[in-house]
Amino acid sequence: MLPVNSIQVDIVSDVVCPWCYVGYKQLLQAAKALDIELTVSWRPFQLNPNMAQEGQNLREHLIEKYGISEQDSVNARERLKNVGEELGINFNFTDDSRIYNTMDAHKLLAFASELDKQNELKQALFNAYFTEQKNISDRLVLMDITKHLGLDVDDIEQALNSDQLKQLVTREIQSFQAQGITGVPAMIFKQKYLVTGAQGIDNYKNILTQLVAENN
Repeated sequence: MLPVNSIQVDIVSDVVCPWCYVGYKQLLQAAKALDIELTVSWRPFQLNPNMAQEGQNLREHLIEKYGISEQDSVNARERLKNVGEELGINFNFTDDSRIYNTMDAHKLLAFASELDKQNELKQALFNAYFTEQKNISDRLVLMDITKHLGLDVDDIEQALNSDQLKQLVTREIQSFQAQGITGVPAMIFKQKYLVTGAQGIDNYKNILTQLVAENN
């Protein structure tokens, strides 16, 4: 049983989702301000499951997928950069930024969860993609990121080649979709309360306060 001031949260997220990164950081700051301990599990979701290995130019992708203008894309990036700076996130968007398929990254996150390294890996993947502009669908890149966390290289390679992990990730994604989750972040508190979107620090404070009161 978790302590009274500890809250379990499952975060349904994709590695290439900037608002997942923002929402997590907002939640973290809210919990820190309230002296609440979070037990975080990252759950898989793919915004672009059919994305090719080489990815696609991010701006072109956003315009094509959401029907926005080029200026809308520029404005969205500027907004994210400003929000990120307030949370200690360096969103390093350029005209050459690309979006990638994230299945292999999710397989590694599932593997890392068994070793209590999942959250550490998730943060490393966020940083690699959003700040360092790395191709996180490239297995050599993924192996380099993961081995820096102290994980065995042979185990990492085995996880990347695992059909079992791919099936596990796919089943989880399908399960969340069946629950009506179509976008991320989607945070499930205490395995029963669903909150979607990046809510902001103050809203997360209110949510966490109510959840802790429920524990008492």
